[in-house]
Amino acid sequence: MPHTTAAVPLARALIRTALTGLDPTAGARPDRDTAELLTAELVANAVEHTAGLGPIELVVELFSAPGGCQIEVHDSEPAAPGELVCPDPATGVDPWQEHGRGLLLIRALSSDCGHRPTAGGKAVWFTLPGIPAQRRHPER
Repeated sequence: MPHTTAAVPLARALIRTALTGLDPTAGARPDRDTAELLTAELVANAVEHTAGLGPIELVVELFSAPGGCQIEVHDSEPAAPGELVCPDPATGVDPWQEHGRGLLLIRALSSDCGHRPTAGGKAVWFTLPGIPAQRRHPER
C-alpha cells in the first residue's frame, strides 16, 4: 500500500473483503469490525510515525482451528512502536487528547499483540480469536 493516508481506508477495505469472503458455515471467525478498526490504527501509525521510505504491507493469516486471525502491518522503520501494554488504571486518560490511544485499543481489543523486526523494518501485529457462529452478529 502507499505510504500515505490513503492506505488507511484501503487497508480497511482489504480486511473487510478478506474476512467477508470466509465460508459462513465455517467454525469460529474473527470479528470483522474489530479487525478493520485495529488494522486502521496500525496502518495510521505506520503512515504517521515512519519515514515513508517504502510501502506499507498488510499480511493476514487465518487460523483454521479454533478460528481467528493474525494481522500484521509491515513498515520500513526498524524502531519499535510505543508501548503495547495497558496503562496503569490509576493514570487518567485525557478525553480531549487527539492521539495516543491506538496502541491502547489494540492491546484492549486483541487477544495478543506485539512487534518483531523484519528484513526491511518491522512488523506490528495483533491476533483476534474466532467467534462461534451463534455469537456473531449478522453480516451487514
